[in-house]
Amino acid sequence: MTPEDLSAALFTIVTDRLAAVDGVTITESDVALERPRNRDHGDWASNIAMKLAKRIGTNPREFAGELAPLIQAIDGVAAVDVAGPGFINITLETAAAAEIARTIVEAGDGYGHNAVLAGHTINMEFVSANPTGPLHIGHTRWAALGDSIARVLKASGAQVTTEYYINDAGSQMDVFGLSVLHAAKGLPTPEKGYPGPYIQELAQRVLAAVPDLLDKPEEEAVAIARDLAYDYQLAEIKQSLANFHVHFDVFFSERTLHAPDAVTGKTAIDDAEERLRAQGHVYEADDAVWVRTTDFGDDKDRVLTRGNGVVTYFAADAAYYLSKKDRGFPEKIYLLGADHHGYVGRLKALAAAAGDDPDTGLSVLIGQLVNLNGAKLSKRAGNIIELDDLLDWLGADALRYWLARYPADSPLALDGEKLRSRTNDNPVFYVQYAHARTRSVARNAADAGVTRDVFEPALLVHPTETALIGVLQEFPRIVAHAAELREPHRVARYLEELAGYYHRWYDATRVLPFGEEPISAIHGTRLWLNDATGQVIRNGLALIGVSAPDRM
Repeated sequence: MTPEDLSAALFTIVTDRLAAVDGVTITESDVALERPRNRDHGDWASNIAMKLAKRIGTNPREFAGELAPLIQAIDGVAAVDVAGPGFINITLETAAAAEIARTIVEAGDGYGHNAVLAGHTINMEFVSANPTGPLHIGHTRWAALGDSIARVLKASGAQVTTEYYINDAGSQMDVFGLSVLHAAKGLPTPEKGYPGPYIQELAQRVLAAVPDLLDKPEEEAVAIARDLAYDYQLAEIKQSLANFHVHFDVFFSERTLHAPDAVTGKTAIDDAEERLRAQGHVYEADDAVWVRTTDFGDDKDRVLTRGNGVVTYFAADAAYYLSKKDRGFPEKIYLLGADHHGYVGRLKALAAAAGDDPDTGLSVLIGQLVNLNGAKLSKRAGNIIELDDLLDWLGADALRYWLARYPADSPLALDGEKLRSRTNDNPVFYVQYAHARTRSVARNAADAGVTRDVFEPALLVHPTETALIGVLQEFPRIVAHAAELREPHRVARYLEELAGYYHRWYDATRVLPFGEEPISAIHGTRLWLNDATGQVIRNGLALIGVSAPDRM
């Protein structure tokens, strides 16, 4: 019996009881089950009696006592106990609880997937670094977290489009082009320009593509250097992300927001101003065009167009937000860096000014900084730690796992040597080793002739088995909570707990017969449990973008 099966049976029992009570209804989420902290209290617990007693005119303990015999009658339930003010503790029959092993193996990669976010269509934007240099350590956390959040959202039924906003408009791109041109000419970096050997590398690639670049007028040469170097640098960024196991469905160019339409001549920014004006939120003052965002909780009104006719970053933000809305994304998630706290209020005000409910359609997650002891500054960029260098040093698995196992809003200091270590003190090694051990057991079982032809779940009575089974049952709930709260670290921490239970079970029991012992049903049944554990570890690691090695 799965937790979902038990929850559904409990929901039926309670709704039947409420049929005689006017005006009292519940949803399936109201009967969600929890794991008791003390396993002596049973396999699952429900507080439904405490939730509903007052509404139906009784006290919680009496209502729990009324429900207890009905729950006891559910097939697979061994015992029901009413505790404290009205908690209902449920103990499953051994065979019913252990059926989860077969459920997991048969579900395969789909185990843990759920439908709590079915019907949600989400655009998720993260990283969005300027295409004027390589990705660095400051981007790694947002890349790992953003991709992992997207994975758990999808596993929970949401339709998710991941998006990278390319900041390829504005003066920084011209400065970038001028920096590359200066490097091509052998000149010093221009004032406020981009330094570093990577600019020299880009300059050599541009010269190879356009041998007569230095013979062209400077304005034309800057434009050529800018556009070619931009293409090269963006391709490098995409490759770095791919090496980090991070996928984006859309790379959205800011330039497109400034480009005039071929028919109307209007830009997306012009259109955004007109739409916000039609909503009654645009006004003119001090020779500038403003949006009255203070009506929606912002700390000050925002300028769309300055008195000199130059549009602001906020104008591009408005056009970009409306683009997401027009492309059919009722929900939008922004994962921003620690220096973007000021964006939260203005984005929510912008959503409200556009006619949306910012409380339901917009989530802004602020990630805190990360530093890594032992990391060396990039030889190419000079003053930063490049993502590519981190991957060469630590590998994608270790870096992604450690970045995923902490909440986004907690500052993070990592020890590079610990990430590289192959000991149980390193969580990623500990979890991956547990998976490799399940695969080793499966290979050895095949060599010994132990198969999954027999499955007798009632045999799984060892304390380490019942404990392991209980943890395996929790995985779908963990994934659902991680998705709802946008907290993939819950998956990583769960995997560490599961690995610990598995290692203890491995030490206490045997899948393979000992010595001349004949193969019996217990061996094949334990192989099911072994393989189920490996499947859950594999599924969990996939949700945070980490591999599950067969051998270590």
